[in-house]
Amino acid sequence: MVIRVRVPGSCGELVQGVCHGTPFLLTCPVPIFSTAVVSDEPGFSRLPPKAAQAVNLTLSYLHCSSFPYHLQLVSSIPRGKGMASSSADVAAVIQAVACACGRTLSEQDVGHLAARVDPTDGVFARGLSLIQYRRGNIIRSYGPVPPMNVAILDTGGTVDTQTFHHQWDKTMPYHTAPAVAALSLLDKEPTEEQIGEAATMSALAHQNILPKPALPQLIQACREMGALGVNAAHSGTVCGVLFPSFMPVSEVKQCMTELTARFPDYTLLDVVPLISGTMDIEKEE
Repeated sequence: MVIRVRVPGSCGELVQGVCHGTPFLLTCPVPIFSTAVVSDEPGFSRLPPKAAQAVNLTLSYLHCSSFPYHLQLVSSIPRGKGMASSSADVAAVIQAVACACGRTLSEQDVGHLAARVDPTDGVFARGLSLIQYRRGNIIRSYGPVPPMNVAILDTGGTVDTQTFHHQWDKTMPYHTAPAVAALSLLDKEPTEEQIGEAATMSALAHQNILPKPALPQLIQACREMGALGVNAAHSGTVCGVLFPSFMPVSEVKQCMTELTARFPDYTLLDVVPLISGTMDIEKEE
């Protein structure tokens, strides 16, 4: 038996804030993945602490007293950058453990369990997911996902998400009214232009909380290059420059070469498509 569950990472969030006391974020999934692999081969499962906690929570939730399987994580998601590395790990582990126990959990169940480990991104939920990241409630899913390209820029260093939220959740409501307003742009099926505008509003609103270097100037330069906007990791170090789907990747990369020369605080990590969140499950007997 082999079970693989693959969950994507993110390039920060498209929108994040607090509305009427409820913290929320809108996901920005990209094709870098964490994969949980369960097998009945012998061997010790050596997992990061949050993933190990997720195993125990899932077994308790399913009323399973033992887990006689080998479980490992394989991830290509950078750590401490605001790219949902822990959220992807935890969600993949939760669903993999459930599948090994003969169950397939809903997105809501996975969200609720994941949020008991850590504030969770909704990258495991289909489409672009609006999630209450403290409780794991899926508020809404947007789809289909426009095939935009995202140039991932990193400002360097790392941020501990759990510590960040502990420090800032109480003061965030005073700074994120524009982020709440940004959601009104996405009431219907969102276009590429609306996503770019909403993301930019939220990124700028968050500058008083976790600022990115010269962000207003960066946004202006990106728009002059044909970008639709810039999103930010609200508790991380990356930004995403959002380009329309018709713009060739080669042209996007050339724009980013010019941009990072003008803004040396930023390093290009990759150019990737915006994708739907997912929990891809593969089983082999």
